[in-house]
Amino acid sequence: MKQLIKTGLAAAALCLALPAIAEVVVVVNPKAADASMTKDQIAQYFLGKSGAMSPIDQPESAPVRAEFYKKVTDKDGSQVKALWSKLVFTGKATMPKEAADSAAVKKMVASDPKAIGYIEKSAVDASVKVIYTP
Repeated sequence: MKQLIKTGLAAAALCLALPAIAEVVVVVNPKAADASMTKDQIAQYFLGKSGAMSPIDQPESAPVRAEFYKKVTDKDGSQVKALWSKLVFTGKATMPKEAADSAAVKKMVASDPKAIGYIEKSAVDASVKVIYTP
């Protein structure tokens, strides 16, 4: 019985030690015409297939970046990096701008009506407009 309790406590401690995945949302400038976008439309911007908006990325090490690409583009970090390397090498696109964190993404999106980015839902305020929640 003691072993069962120890095992249960160890499992609970392990679950608590795992980092929580933040809920990610896609944001644009409040002046942007779009009130919402589909997953596919957003993926077009972040995979270099459309230049109508300027994507703002977060650092490769940011958990919110991995979560965003997994939920919106169905690709992992290495797949996205390979895709962008090919686009940049062939001259078809330029890499998205990169911001340090959600606060920096929010600031860049708030100052540019053509920018699109992703941040943690908890960081949303009136300076940006949520257009998609995966």
